[in-house]
Amino acid sequence: MPPTDASTDAGTAPYTTAGRDTGPGADTEDTLDLRLPDELLAFFAEKAEEAKGEVAGGAKAEAARGAAERAERNGGGRNTVGTAQASAPGTAWSAPVAPVAAAGDDLLDRVGDWGPTATAAGVFHLVPVHLDRDLPLISRWMNDPAVAAFWELSGPGTATEDHLRAQLGGDGRSVPCLGVLDGTPMSYWEIYRADLDPLARHYPARLHDTGIHLLIGGVANRGRGLGTTLLRAVSDLVLDRRPSCARVIAEPDLRNIPSVSAFLSAGFRFSAEVELPDKKAALMVRDRALRDLL
Repeated sequence: MPPTDASTDAGTAPYTTAGRDTGPGADTEDTLDLRLPDELLAFFAEKAEEAKGEVAGGAKAEAARGAAERAERNGGGRNTVGTAQASAPGTAWSAPVAPVAAAGDDLLDRVGDWGPTATAAGVFHLVPVHLDRDLPLISRWMNDPAVAAFWELSGPGTATEDHLRAQLGGDGRSVPCLGVLDGTPMSYWEIYRADLDPLARHYPARLHDTGIHLLIGGVANRGRGLGTTLLRAVSDLVLDRRPSCARVIAEPDLRNIPSVSAFLSAGFRFSAEVELPDKKAALMVRDRALRDLL
């Protein structure tokens, strides 16, 4: 589990939060032995039965009409929903077309459908990682020596790729995202179910607790107060888009005082010191009930 929070708003090192062991041989596989809550399993089973009933009642015809309409919108009948095209050399980065589905049908209420939000720094958008498009950029950030000391995903090997694939190929309890500010990717985020993560072994987790990890990539974006601004914006998104979530959780290294301060400025409260396998962390909590007070 890499230490977290390599930088702060006040410094020049990269602002990061990470909460799990993500290096080679780390405990990313450890999350797989956590059993989903019975209510989630029952919920998914109920949704599956509802879907069968809709098909039996004529949903196939409706789906065909919808597919035709989407094909027309996408130009020439080619269905690009749910895919991403890597930008050609010299062209601007572009987000993929997000798949359209009802919120609440996965473990994190479809992060890709949360949409952009206005912040004091500009329009911010969490865009789920597409490996072919985003791996070179994220790898470059991870190979920044200041970042590598905390995330431990640097080097010429496949550590960063393996880290991303483990999440993208998992059950959806952790979603890696690019943070896009005014159309430019400038940060890396992980939105994850803290109650289904090994972190839950180290604090009194509640159902649907949602965790966040953050890395601000470019040096030009560090030390400008963006950490506080974006932490508040993203935690607001979590609370707005996940009505079942009552708390947003983070676990910066307790020694990183400026980072802890950034969380406090973003509306989090210090809850406890937590002994994690590789560090002593400050358990930071943003409560839905207190979001307008802090």
